[in-house]
Amino acid sequence: MQEKFYISTPIYYPSNKLHIGNSYTTVLADYVARYQRLLGKEVFFLTGTDEHGQKIEKVAQEKGLKPLEFTNGIVAWIKELWQKLDISYDYYIRTTDADHCKRVQAIFQKLYDKGDIYKNVYKGWYCTPCETFLTDTQVGAEHLCPDCNRPVETAEEECYFFRLSHYQDRLLKLYHDNPDFLVPNSRVNEMVKNFIEPGLQDLAVSRTSFSWGVPVPFDPKHVIYVWVDALSNYITALHYPDEPVLPEIWHNSLQILGKDIVRFHAIIWPALLMALDLPLPKKLYAHGWLMFKDDKMSKSKGNIVDPMVLTDRYGVDPIRYYLLSELPYGGDGHFSNESLIERINIHLANDLGNLYSRSVAMFVKYFQGKVPSDCKPVSTAFDTDLEAALEQAISKYHKCFEENQYSNSLAAVFTLVRRANKYIDETAPWILAKDESKKGELLDVMLHLLEVLRQVALCLYPAMPNSMLTLLNGLGQKTELTELVNEFKTVGKWQAFSSKETLVNASPLFPRLDMDKEINFLNDLLAKQQAALAKKSEPTSEEATNCKLIDFSDFTKLDMRVGTVISCEKVKGADKLLHELIDLGSLGQRHIVSGIAEQYQAEELVGKQVVVLCNLPKRKLKGIESEAMLLTAVDQAGNLRLLQPEQKIENGSKIS
Repeated sequence: MQEKFYISTPIYYPSNKLHIGNSYTTVLADYVARYQRLLGKEVFFLTGTDEHGQKIEKVAQEKGLKPLEFTNGIVAWIKELWQKLDISYDYYIRTTDADHCKRVQAIFQKLYDKGDIYKNVYKGWYCTPCETFLTDTQVGAEHLCPDCNRPVETAEEECYFFRLSHYQDRLLKLYHDNPDFLVPNSRVNEMVKNFIEPGLQDLAVSRTSFSWGVPVPFDPKHVIYVWVDALSNYITALHYPDEPVLPEIWHNSLQILGKDIVRFHAIIWPALLMALDLPLPKKLYAHGWLMFKDDKMSKSKGNIVDPMVLTDRYGVDPIRYYLLSELPYGGDGHFSNESLIERINIHLANDLGNLYSRSVAMFVKYFQGKVPSDCKPVSTAFDTDLEAALEQAISKYHKCFEENQYSNSLAAVFTLVRRANKYIDETAPWILAKDESKKGELLDVMLHLLEVLRQVALCLYPAMPNSMLTLLNGLGQKTELTELVNEFKTVGKWQAFSSKETLVNASPLFPRLDMDKEINFLNDLLAKQQAALAKKSEPTSEEATNCKLIDFSDFTKLDMRVGTVISCEKVKGADKLLHELIDLGSLGQRHIVSGIAEQYQAEELVGKQVVVLCNLPKRKLKGIESEAMLLTAVDQAGNLRLLQPEQKIENGSKIS
């Protein structure tokens, strides 16, 4: 029986169009899906859109649309993007699909009947952009969401709750017994130490303050919490609970997600499956973000990059390759205009493109593009090293897939490409061609180069399918999927190149780009985008003068002081938090946890004077007691900066 493989991405929340960083998850999933198909497996690749929730309802109202009308437009754009990026998904699920809604209601009913869902009143905080319930400790004195750093709202309403606390011990056992369930391991440490071990609270899983969602089947004034609705898609797409989840596909499954939604997938999702008496997926891989240089891409900062524009200008495969090669295992990648153009020029045009065009051109020139019948190849002194390099590189390529080291899988192949280019210099075919007695060696060199290209193209097909099919066609190879599967079985083993076709010179696979011209084009796009954002953000005359007035007595209640940062370090398990120790002179020293790690490196703050709001109640963040708050300013583009005195002044000096 054909082995099955199930791969899925989180379904995208379509409040806005995607930027290039959002696209990474789905491009990566497609890379894995195509690789698994080459191995001969029956792949089920799921993606889609999560279309319910308060935020969608609110955005639609602002645009004068019904929620479904709004999401229909965004979904059409996303599907167009996936088509442009050559995403080979098998099923696109929408949480507004009638079948999904019916199955989510059946899941909710099943949990209720089992006693894992009960009614109570929720009092606390809610982040609408993240659709997340939060505690006092999580939002702190500033009342900010720990995930997106936006202001949260108070919420008090009747809700149904899921007994998440009942699954705390089983979740701890899961991560103790199955260290590879969630990778990389740093994500496990964060979930266990920061969330599970301190104690899980029951989760509010319904809302009554808005109506855009799946109604609770036995209490229709409630709608099901968007994350329960969304997470269920992984099994409703398999027709659960109408049909059982088949072990042969579920036990060989990979869910790829961004690090910002690990908590939902690593805690709520397995707990729901445990409550439903279902097995867990085999593995969750939580990747990092694609940053714009050193900052997270954000529409509010005007630094988003439109994937449609990039693919139209540079082609689909170069953009796919750039995304897949840029993010290291579990870490963040750093998009820049320069790195994009350099990678296309160096890796694709120079290394791979030149290897292909030079090799085929020489084969056409010296042998009219066809293996001669009157000549046998004669080995050169450099063949053994090249053959060993091929076997080593492709062995590493496969191992990287097993270990979720996807960027390294591509790096392994390009190590082979560079070795083949060196082989050309070592063997100097143009010199061999001048000596008729060396014709056998010349043929041997040509066949070695063409065989390397054949195996490279097969390995790179999952990343750059269209370009690699063109390359294989240029080598006279068959390119139907069934043929590719058969040929893929041969990669990593040296064999003599063969083709029944006569090879001809071909156009460059990846034309070299003019660096200065392209950087100017991309910088101009970014400048126009930021100018449009700044214009949109300009306050009206009414807004500019309508500042909320307070009594002077209210201002005098604030105890703001100047202090010096004595020490500073990143908070473990938190990408946005720094832990500072501040000298406030006569007030002594204060520990502060602040959400500025995306803007400042810990070491650069030591010795700086800062402004501190001292008379706030203490609060705990990630287990650290924060005793005050650093004051910052945020401009209209979302850039954050610390407030600092113009000149050095005595620590403890009061702001007045």
